Amino acid sequence: MQLKIHTSDTAPERSVPILDGIATDVGFVPNLAAAIAESPTLLAAFDGMRRAVGACDIEAVHREVAGLAVGVEVDNEYGVAFHSTVLGMLGVADDEIERMRASEPPTDARAAAVYAFAQALVRERGKLDVDQMTVAGFSSAEVLDVVAECLFASLVGVVDNLVNRVELDAFLQPRAWTR
Repeated sequence: MQLKIHTSDTAPERSVPILDGIATDVGFVPNLAAAIAESPTLLAAFDGMRRAVGACDIEAVHREVAGLAVGVEVDNEYGVAFHSTVLGMLGVADDEIERMRASEPPTDARAAAVYAFAQALVRERGKLDVDQMTVAGFSSAEVLDVVAECLFASLVGVVDNLVNRVELDAFLQPRAWTR
């Protein structure tokens, strides 16, 4: 399956306001959003999840660690590049990012709990124990926020894998990843 990287000029009419909203929020339309603009329904779901997860109460680093863990687990090149880039912008050391990209948990205990939980959540489809998260001090609300990020990252992974890779945006190319 091939998807066109849409712009507001080429996208279906119902997708245009969503693309414009993403551009307003982010400063541009990422290729993944532009690629799914062919379906206003999927684009709206993506945007709703993006907004919801962006407003969650967990620390930004933990949210990105969860997204990276899911990306590695589902072989999602776009997601791994995205979350690696954001983690770098949040000040996470390159060696820690590389550990996670190699499917190894980060050295920080709380981040490692998030990483392991996110990968297990995807692998086990939710049939897992949350003890590692509660022992690491995460509340039920925070665990559910991590679940939300994992679901969003899974959506990105499904799209990226379905179309045999969405072209990376220029800002993601330095963190390109392949298994």
